[in-house]
Amino acid sequence: MPQHVPPPLLEAEHDPHRSRHRSRPPAVPGVPPSPGRIVFLAHRDLGNPAAGGSELLIDQLALGLTAHGHEVTLLCGGPAVHRPYRVVSAGGPLGHYVNARSAFARQVGECDLLVEVCNGMPYLAPLWHRGPTLCLVNHVHTELWDMRFPAPVARAGRLLEHWALARAHRGNLLVAVSPSTAGALRAIGVPDRQIRVVPNGVHEPGVQSPRSRTPLFLALGRLVDYKRIDLLLHLWERVRPVTGGRLVIVGDGPERTRLEQLAGPDVEFAGHVSEPEKHRLLCESWMLLHPAAVEGWGLVVTEAGARGTPTLGFDVPGLRDSVEDGVTGVLARGESSFAAMWCALALDDERREGMGKAAAERASAYRWSSTVRQFRAVAAEAMNGART
Repeated sequence: MPQHVPPPLLEAEHDPHRSRHRSRPPAVPGVPPSPGRIVFLAHRDLGNPAAGGSELLIDQLALGLTAHGHEVTLLCGGPAVHRPYRVVSAGGPLGHYVNARSAFARQVGECDLLVEVCNGMPYLAPLWHRGPTLCLVNHVHTELWDMRFPAPVARAGRLLEHWALARAHRGNLLVAVSPSTAGALRAIGVPDRQIRVVPNGVHEPGVQSPRSRTPLFLALGRLVDYKRIDLLLHLWERVRPVTGGRLVIVGDGPERTRLEQLAGPDVEFAGHVSEPEKHRLLCESWMLLHPAAVEGWGLVVTEAGARGTPTLGFDVPGLRDSVEDGVTGVLARGESSFAAMWCALALDDERREGMGKAAAERASAYRWSSTVRQFRAVAAEAMNGART
């Protein structure tokens, strides 16, 4: 759907009387001081129609840091919606990359730590920001450039991304959301000493809704090409005659119209849903289907696991971290094996329920409170390391 592009430097409901010089969180003996003012520089905010897992991660970090006494600002492109922390728009979805430096100077001014969220196109913050800088990476887009752009553009984008991560951020810490992302950073030349892994979390699960009595399969995420929902629809035509039931696809994105045209019988496109509705669907589903070509972590996998729902995905970066193959779900090595495992797991109630219990147990180790705590430690290390 068309996106509304706000005027540059629009700030969401900012209170001009609110202090930008809040004192730092209380010092703890023996623990390095934490940065009081933290700025996230990211492509989108949570209110953006195209928001996904990366935006949810930043929102949860910002909320958690704010609760700990930090003053948090999100500088982003596109809309800027009201949140408990400050949100500033630097312009449109693409123009904000050019405006980021001037928006930072005019609307933010100073901070103790700048966190550049690098999801493909970098901001090259170390070239213009002289204070402590931390880079947050969901996944390195090496293969995705070729999926999204013509060859010359893809090559230029890939080289720029790799140079930004390995060279522009030389000496800075980089936060990876999974061991797969950490491995991808090492592969492009980032030294291991600069990498810190901070996995995504989930909320404490609410009261469990009953599982659907008839087969219900769920795909959840932004509808973009690399999520490969078109492949899922193709495989559903093989699986449906064996299992019956429904395939529900939750999410929206630029691929939706094309995917709806490809969909066969018993496929439902739910679009954006509320958190309670997402919880209900995750509880009712027999399994989460995740056909993506690559992920940073696969946040929806942990969300499903918290509701006792196993995941079927491909053996790709990110999902290798969030899915314990054969225990909390199954990872396929090809399209035919994906379809065969889909049928086998749907027809084996005992195995599926056992995997669901294991998924819930594993998900209990991943909570947003832990993610925030680990990120705060890296933020303090980044600030104090830069000063040293």
